[in-house]
Amino acid sequence: MQRWRGLEAVPTGWGRSVVTVGVFDGVHRGHQQLIGRAVERARERGLPAVVVTFDPHPAEVVRPGSHPARLTTLPRRSELVAALGVDAFCVLPFTPELARTEAAEFVHEVLVERLHAADVVVGRNFTFGHRAAGDVALLTRLGQRFGFGVEGLELITDDGITFSSTYIRACIDAGDVEAAAAALGRPHRVEGVVVHGDRRGRDLGFPTANLATAPFTALPADGVYAGLFEIKDRSLPAAISVGTNPTFSGKVRTVEAYVLDVDEDFYGFEVALDFVHRLRGQERFADVAALIEQMHKDVARTRELLSG
Repeated sequence: MQRWRGLEAVPTGWGRSVVTVGVFDGVHRGHQQLIGRAVERARERGLPAVVVTFDPHPAEVVRPGSHPARLTTLPRRSELVAALGVDAFCVLPFTPELARTEAAEFVHEVLVERLHAADVVVGRNFTFGHRAAGDVALLTRLGQRFGFGVEGLELITDDGITFSSTYIRACIDAGDVEAAAAALGRPHRVEGVVVHGDRRGRDLGFPTANLATAPFTALPADGVYAGLFEIKDRSLPAAISVGTNPTFSGKVRTVEAYVLDVDEDFYGFEVALDFVHRLRGQERFADVAALIEQMHKDVARTRELLSG
C-alpha cells in the first residue's frame, strides 16, 4: 500500500481511482464496511482504492481543547487499512486553512484534481467542507458535475446501536472493553513505550511493564483487565492495571501490564496492549497483604479467561 502525506505526495500522473474519505479513528466495523465497499468497487472497475484521512483529528483544530480520545495511532490506522486491501492511504494535514475550505472547493481540489475519483464511497451521515456544510446530497450533485459516482452506505447497527467512534469511546471510558471489541471487530489496543516506574510491582512479586502512552490515547476506565501484551512478533497473556494505585495513595494515572510466566526486561521497547476482558474496578485495599491476595486472584482469572 502506498502512503502519502499531503496532496503534493500523490504521484505525478496518478490516474482514476475509487476513494473513501473520513477520519476512520478505530477503523471499526462501520469503517471496515465503507473501506471494503470502496475496495470492492475499485476491483470491479480495475482501479486503485484510496483512503483519505486527516491528521490531527479535525476536532482538535475546529474546537481546540476538545480533542476526542484517540482509538488508534496513525501508524496503526494505516496498518489496519492496508489489511483491508487498500492501494493508497492519503493523510491530509488538517489545518485551519483546510477547515475553512468550502465543500465544493474540497471536492474539486482533492477528489477531482488530485485523486481523479471515478467513484466515492462514504457513510450516509458523511459531512465535509467549511462548517460541515457538505453532505451526501451535495457530494452527489458535485459528482454529476465532475463525472464521478457517489455511494452513501447505511452504517452497521447491532441491536439498534450504530457502530461509531463516539460509541466505542464511551464503551472504553466505561471500561466495557467487550462491547468496544464487538464494535471494533477486535480488542481495543493501547500502544506505548515501556518506561521505568516505581518498581513496586517487583517488590510485590508481580513485576510490571509501565507504558508511556501518547496524549489523547483512549484508556479504559480505572480497573484491572485481562489482555494481551504485543511485542514484535509475540502475543503474551497479561493482567493489566489502569489507575492511580490508591492503596499506595497514588496520584498519577498509569498503565501497567504483568506479563504471565515471563520475566524479561522490556524497558525501551514499543509495545501494545489489547484489552480483552474487564476483571474488576480499581480498589483501595486495607493493606499490602490484601492487595497481593487479590493480585493472585486477578492473575488466575486472567489465565482462565485467556486460555479459553
